[in-house]
Amino acid sequence: MKKLKKNKCIRDLSASLEDYLETIATLKKIKKYARIVDIAKYLNVKNSSVNVAVNFLTKNGLTIHEKYGYVDLTYEGLKIASRVQKKHDVLSNFLNKLLFVKNEIAIKEACEIEHVISSMTIHRFERLYKFLKMCFLKDDKNITSLKKYLKIGKM
Repeated sequence: MKKLKKNKCIRDLSASLEDYLETIATLKKIKKYARIVDIAKYLNVKNSSVNVAVNFLTKNGLTIHEKYGYVDLTYEGLKIASRVQKKHDVLSNFLNKLLFVKNEIAIKEACEIEHVISSMTIHRFERLYKFLKMCFLKDDKNITSLKKYLKIGKM
């Protein structure tokens, strides 16, 4: 993984570009590599769309890609991908395990929210989840009561 000079990296990426970085990181964990075709299949987009995005990310120092080769993340690209993935994990857990949103919906909505929520807010979501889990959600009766309250709005 190549370390990047700070001035070359862009700070505010679109949700779509963050998704590309997150996908590259995910594919590298699963398959140990990422190619344009793999990224396109994972995101359900055209190879040409991936090429445009990866070229932009490469020009901005977040990916490394040689034509027809593998796509890799630079140090800065990996930092962004990791940050987005952490937000996604915290949000999907919060939605699914605390608000009892169906898992597939929690994952989809977490993917949308992860791009707009601040690091400070996600940190507080994570702490709130841990606090409630430790103090309140140890007891099955409390979990049942919470589910009922969320469903009908009454205790």
